[in-house]
Amino acid sequence: MFTMRRGAALLAGLLILSACQSSSADIPKAVCVGAATTYFDWLNGDFLPDTQNEITDPGSTAGDLLETIQQNGVLRVATDSDYAPQSFRTPDGSWEGFDIDVATDIANGLGVDVEFQHQDWEIITAGSWAGRWDISVGSMTITTPRKDLFDFTQPYYYTPAYLAASERSGVTKLDDLPFTIPDDVTAVTRPTDANCIEDIAAGRPEFDLLITSGTVIDGAVAADQPIVKIGEPIYSENLSVAIDLSGPEHAALLYAIDQAIGTMHEDGTLTQLSEQWFDGADLTQDPAAQ
Repeated sequence: MFTMRRGAALLAGLLILSACQSSSADIPKAVCVGAATTYFDWLNGDFLPDTQNEITDPGSTAGDLLETIQQNGVLRVATDSDYAPQSFRTPDGSWEGFDIDVATDIANGLGVDVEFQHQDWEIITAGSWAGRWDISVGSMTITTPRKDLFDFTQPYYYTPAYLAASERSGVTKLDDLPFTIPDDVTAVTRPTDANCIEDIAAGRPEFDLLITSGTVIDGAVAADQPIVKIGEPIYSENLSVAIDLSGPEHAALLYAIDQAIGTMHEDGTLTQLSEQWFDGADLTQDPAAQ
């Protein structure tokens, strides 16, 4: 029997639910992105995707960074410790993720051990590493401005960029928004994409929308973070290993790593790792070639 008490309780519950949900009309005209990312560039109309320069065999490793790495027996890799499923640290301090496995396979191919260093993304992408690490295996997109700072290998995978929204916003498709993206919004930056998701989970309404890799969104949804993937991919990124142009001579290292990535494409290693870390998806095929 439907009693007055039950009716009052139901009404109170509905009012609480309504109070916790935002109207799409109330969503700030802002999109959260990681600083120094192509998502920020895209929102500001500055995204200039590019491809790697031609890579040739220098014929000798003498005086090259590759020679130093092999003499030391270790490849030092800069990456992000909070960028699941690409790279993250487990509670016991060990490193895991797609980028971690790719870097480990590269090191194995060079015949050396691998050492991972967490570095803030803006520090990595600023270049001028001063020899603190050898390469970046951190899902760095090849862009024209970045080619002034880095040498890039061929891409080892390609990720689609997506818009995501907080669950509380009620947005599930682009048509729910009372404004257009990117024309009518401003970028709100956080140090990394993961920080945007953390702010959404913390209930901060100015972070109702974000742009990041579809893989990051899928990982966050699988981890029960309160976000929803919206629509179709905005664009695709060519993701590559980067080496600092201002560092030691590295033509032999660049060639060796590029060859290793080519082999990993050909023998299916990259496909297997992609399917393992990205919920069965093979992101190692160039969308431009399909």
